[in-house]
Amino acid sequence: MERTSLSTADIIPMEEYAKDRKERRTAMSATKRDRRISCGPDATFYFESYETMWHQVHEMLFIEKGGEAQIADELSAYNPLIPKGKELVATLMFEIDDEVRRQSFLAGLGGVEETITFEFEDEQVLGVPEEDVDRTTADGKASSVQFIHFPFTDAQIAKFKKPDQRVLLGIGHPKYGHITVISEVAREALTKDFL
Repeated sequence: MERTSLSTADIIPMEEYAKDRKERRTAMSATKRDRRISCGPDATFYFESYETMWHQVHEMLFIEKGGEAQIADELSAYNPLIPKGKELVATLMFEIDDEVRRQSFLAGLGGVEETITFEFEDEQVLGVPEEDVDRTTADGKASSVQFIHFPFTDAQIAKFKKPDQRVLLGIGHPKYGHITVISEVAREALTKDFL
């Protein structure tokens, strides 16, 4: 059964993690590849799971070397991004290398986190932004990183899981309106998040 949260018991010693870190990172790159979905020229969704968050927490602990004192903060930061059984969870990143263009782009993108949907058959699943902080400033500037939950009903899960189901992932903001058909490989990978 898939896990829906990380605890201190899931954290392995950093010496042990370091021994296999290269192999773990290679394996995680393959896992993430099937869970990464581009939407338009500047947006990429990275769909999270227990495995991706386990890896992220261990990487943060390895890199920052905060030891036991750091663990609680990492669990607090990353546990909300693990799907809880009837949802998909994505980190949405607007990736623009040119700083001037990025600032201009984000300045007009306020509220984008409220416009994200999955569509399949006769269903629409509206994304719900993570409530940790407001990702749009008072002057309408969007953050380049958004955390989005997609809550599904049992009936929606059953439809999403159908082999070769045509699934659209879209952003409906007036200044960034894009839709992508997700691949069958990605759809199959995401079905594993439903318990």
